[in-house]
Amino acid sequence: MATLKEVKTKIGAVKKTSQITKAMNMVAAAKLRGAQQKMEDFRPYAGKFAKTMSTLSGSMDSSQFPLMEIREVKTVELVIASTDRGLCGSFNANIFKNADRLIKKYAQEGRKVSIVCIGKKARNYFRKTGMMRKDYVDIMSTFQMFNARAIAQDISANFLAGEADEVHILYGKFMNVAVQRPAQELILPVKPGEATGTDQAGAVSGDYIYEPSTTEIMEVLLPLYMNVVVYHAMLETNASEQAARMTAMDNATRACKDIIHNLTLLYNKARQAGITAELMDIVGGAEALK
Repeated sequence: MATLKEVKTKIGAVKKTSQITKAMNMVAAAKLRGAQQKMEDFRPYAGKFAKTMSTLSGSMDSSQFPLMEIREVKTVELVIASTDRGLCGSFNANIFKNADRLIKKYAQEGRKVSIVCIGKKARNYFRKTGMMRKDYVDIMSTFQMFNARAIAQDISANFLAGEADEVHILYGKFMNVAVQRPAQELILPVKPGEATGTDQAGAVSGDYIYEPSTTEIMEVLLPLYMNVVVYHAMLETNASEQAARMTAMDNATRACKDIIHNLTLLYNKARQAGITAELMDIVGGAEALK
C-alpha cells in the first residue's frame, strides 16, 4: 500500500490539474459564445449565397467559366480545416479519420491526392505523408475574411493551373454544444444548379432578369463564392473547436473529482492501517512489560 505522503502528494497534484481543467472549461465557454454567434450570423448569408449561385449557374454552360470547368479527375485536392491547439477531445481525430478514408478511396481509384492544411494539427498530422502542398497555421484563433480570401485564391489558382481537377473541403460542422460532426463539401469545380421551373413543393419559380448580364455577375461572384465557402468552413471549425474543448475539459474535471475521491479513500485506509499498526505496537509493548 502507498505511504500517506505519496497519496497526499497525488491528491494535491490532481487538485491542481482539476483547477487547470476547470479554468480551461470556463475560457472555452466564453470563447464559444462569440464563435457560435459569428457562425450562426454567417450561416444565412452563406446559404443565400449558395442558393443565388445555383440559380445563376443553372441555365449557364459550365465551360463559360474556368472555375466551373468539369475535367477528368486525375488529381484531387483536400482542404482540411483543423485547430491550432489541442485538448479538444476527438474533434481533430474525427476529421483526420474522414480525410484518411477519402485518401484511401482515391488511391484505390488511381487518383493523386494533394492536401492543403488549415491549422497546426492538420499540418502536424499530414506533413509526413508527402501529400501536403501548403499549410496555414496560427490563424484559427484570430482569422478574418482576408485569411479565407488568401486560401481561396491559392486553391483557385492551383485549380486553374490544372494541378487539381477537383477540390473538396473538410471541416468540423457545429451541430450543437455536445455534437460536432466531420463535414465534406465539393467546392471546385463549381457545379451549376439544376434549371427547373418549379421547386420541390411544386410552386412556380419565375425567371429573373439580371442587370448587368448573368455572365458579368458570375465573373464577380465566383471568386467571392470561394471566399465565402472557405470562411464558412473556418467559422464552423472554430465554433466546433471551442464546444469540443469545453466538453473535454468538463469531462476531465469530473474525472479529476473521481480520482480525488478514490485517492481520499486510499489515504484514509493507509492512515487507518498506520494507526492500527501503532496501536498494535503499543499493546505489544505493554504486554511485554507485564
